[in-house]
Amino acid sequence: MLGKTELKSSFGADVAQTARTMFPGVMVAITVAVTAKFLSEHYATPAMLMALLIGIALSFLGEEGKTVPGIGFAARTLLRLGVALLGVRISMTLMMGLGWDLIALVVGGVLATIGFGLLIARFFGHKWRFAFLTAGSVAICGASAAMAISAILPKDERSEERLIFTVLGVTVLSTIAMIAYPILVRTLGMDDVAGGVFLGGTIHDVAQVVGAGFSISEQTGDTATLVKLFRVAMLAPVVLVASLIIRNVTDMDEAGKRPPILPGFVIGFLVLAAASSFGLIPPFLSELLSQTSRWLLLIAIAAVGMKTNLKQILSVGGAAIALIVVETLFIAGIILAGLTFLT
Repeated sequence: MLGKTELKSSFGADVAQTARTMFPGVMVAITVAVTAKFLSEHYATPAMLMALLIGIALSFLGEEGKTVPGIGFAARTLLRLGVALLGVRISMTLMMGLGWDLIALVVGGVLATIGFGLLIARFFGHKWRFAFLTAGSVAICGASAAMAISAILPKDERSEERLIFTVLGVTVLSTIAMIAYPILVRTLGMDDVAGGVFLGGTIHDVAQVVGAGFSISEQTGDTATLVKLFRVAMLAPVVLVASLIIRNVTDMDEAGKRPPILPGFVIGFLVLAAASSFGLIPPFLSELLSQTSRWLLLIAIAAVGMKTNLKQILSVGGAAIALIVVETLFIAGIILAGLTFLT
């Protein structure tokens, strides 16, 4: 039997070897993420979109060579860690300040959009996996939700293709909404609070919600951000309920495995959200973890792009584009109708 010293030495050697194997691919993903962040700050373009597009342009690095293991690690493990750390941004105490009527509207909008997507997908020639992936992403928090939902879906040969298309679609639509929706808010004569609820309740990604909200006023920006974070908080319960249903109604995936009841990163999200809600995380640490989450997700999306075959993504077709656009218009209509009723 190996002694304790020999075991430690063996473990250390394994860790060092794994780090050496992962290093080239992870560094490439980090480089792409930093480049995307630089371009987004200088050309007013969403960093997520830039990271994805640059990653796709470098997709050959994800196909062969020394970078393949690290890119896979970034696209999988760093992605899940980034989603888990999103939990520090949640404060249920603060969100209760929205009032029960607005909370009901936001929750209803999320659930109705998911149900609507599952209902109409067949008319666009798509099955429930793609429907849930796109509708969940539109309803909750864009690219982050897409990556979290993808983790609980049974895997097949088109899983990554569907994920990339969804991330690209919601990011592009979110950018369009960031420009168009503030104009709509002003045209309809919404006040600062109603405008913030509309923007936070309809735009897919957090960064675009912030951009759209604060382009109108500080109060609109604060309200929009709060409403959006409430939608983000729904990620964990939606994933939990969906994973339980999926395990009961679907067969094993192509690897012979069932999706997890609740992925570890979602448990991490819940733990951090609870800690944040009870004020157990110091402000400086909360901000550090929040920024870390943003960077991990950016690195992960760059890696996902490098694992992408552009021809396969484009082969998804116009029906898929139409589906995600219709889902986007649906949640906008639901929130707008709810605001009209409440006011």
